[in-house]
Amino acid sequence: MDSFIQQWFRSGQHRPADVRIDLLWLTGLVLLLVATGIGLRDPWPADEPRFALIARDMLATGQWLIPQVGGDVYADKPPLFFWLVAAGIAATGSVRWAFLLPSLFASLGCVVLVYDLGRRLWNRETGLATALALLFSVQFVWQARQAQIDATLCFFTTLSLYGLLRHCLQGPRWGWYTIGWAAAGFGIITKGVGFLPLLVLLPYALSRKGGWQPRPQFRGGWRWWLGPLALSMAVSVWLAPMLLAAESTPELRAYRDEILFGQTVERYASAWHHREPFWYFILEVIPGLWLPFTALLPWLVPRWRDRLREKDLRVLLPLAWVAIVVLFFSFSTGKRGVYVLPALPALALATGPVLAHIAQRRGAQRLIFALACLIAIVGLAGGAWLFFEPAQRQKLLDLHGIDGVVPLLSLGLATGLACALCRPHRGFLAWGLVVVATLVWVSFVVNPAINAVRSGAALMRRVEALTPPDRPLGLVGYREQYLLELRRPVTNFGHARWRDADQEAADAALWLSQDRDRVLLVDEYVLHACFPDVSPHELGLANREHWYLVEGAASPDCIARGRASATIRYDPSQALKYSHK
Repeated sequence: MDSFIQQWFRSGQHRPADVRIDLLWLTGLVLLLVATGIGLRDPWPADEPRFALIARDMLATGQWLIPQVGGDVYADKPPLFFWLVAAGIAATGSVRWAFLLPSLFASLGCVVLVYDLGRRLWNRETGLATALALLFSVQFVWQARQAQIDATLCFFTTLSLYGLLRHCLQGPRWGWYTIGWAAAGFGIITKGVGFLPLLVLLPYALSRKGGWQPRPQFRGGWRWWLGPLALSMAVSVWLAPMLLAAESTPELRAYRDEILFGQTVERYASAWHHREPFWYFILEVIPGLWLPFTALLPWLVPRWRDRLREKDLRVLLPLAWVAIVVLFFSFSTGKRGVYVLPALPALALATGPVLAHIAQRRGAQRLIFALACLIAIVGLAGGAWLFFEPAQRQKLLDLHGIDGVVPLLSLGLATGLACALCRPHRGFLAWGLVVVATLVWVSFVVNPAINAVRSGAALMRRVEALTPPDRPLGLVGYREQYLLELRRPVTNFGHARWRDADQEAADAALWLSQDRDRVLLVDEYVLHACFPDVSPHELGLANREHWYLVEGAASPDCIARGRASATIRYDPSQALKYSHK
């Protein structure tokens, strides 16, 4: 093994102090890779503005059971993640500083859990290799830097898997078995698929015969029921009071039915968006987002095969669970790349015990080195291309608010220097340095430059400058970041009504017709649908849409179809004390 790697891993040293040193190093790396840039940007689409808005309004209104977006009930996700974001806002007093904190702590938790499990199942060096492999995988570290639900879900699924594997592979450990079920319950009220870790019990049961080691144990009698009880108690933290509250109004009963059935069974079996073919994850997502694991498959597969031939249950269960997760989401009609993120810690766990052997292979080091160099080449080539293509350079500036030449060239130079220092025989180290350089560059160079455009702040400042506070403002087909950035009361016509966009436009037309002082913010579709004869004030391009301010007469047909009951007034004044600036 390379002397540098031996020095880093401190092979053969297994004192408690060495474990503490590992944990300090891993914590520092997580902070370097994930925490850099916190406070330098606002929530961005997709999802981040919506979740931050929900959490901020929960804190301002005290409505914790039923999430709302702009005054409209939000039935897509359970509220646990929103509670965590709200707790961060309460602690910091700032949306901007708080909205990324749950993902930061969740990613740190995942890294520590896989380190500890790898250490207990094999040895300290394997635990460290497992944690580093997870932390430097593309999808894990990138998703840890986003304020979407999935990083938090990944923590609960990893904690659940940790508890179950402690019981199955080092058991009986009934306390950890119970914690595993409870974590799955909290995962469910984070995102409905939090139950997935429990499916690892299927390959465990099937391995009862066949000589697998450690030998599966099924004694315990009534203790097996501790798991379902723990899961029920965890889920009931939210589900029980929600079901009681849902009996009070038809609106809440509709919310109950939607979140329990529409957003789970119906969405899984017949999704209405993000529809992708069965092979989407295997051929389009995993090859790129699961780097460097996928690049190492020529060396991983033979060693996994050898371990499985040796009947090593420590490798079988993580690999089987990865396959279960990928297949589960592949059978659904709706797919997003982030869905398979929870499988990455288990993949790292199965990879950890063979990484030291793979690191000694010259071909593996050179392949990972080539991947690191590719990032440098893309940066240099992209910067040079924009320099000689002023039209594309201006287009990037208009769309995203950044002149890409200097940032891309600086990325290429920084990552190229890292590759030059490491050279091909230290490809793994080159990959790590390139990932660090790229994420630090994104945090301090790219994110602040594009923040005003991506967050919607630039557009909202123009809207507020053109619509005095005494003129009622309405939003049609709005993006959640617009509500988050606005500092004045507005009217909207419901959240995410893209499936009945024509009716939403008609509702807005009726509202506008009732008072000549009213102004509407509309996109190009709504403008042509209900306001073909007005002279709009063009605001420019934001979030891939052209936006306009309109006032005056709408189409009579739209006014006739409008419904006054669809109007929702949203006043952010109580929430503005949690400034995100």
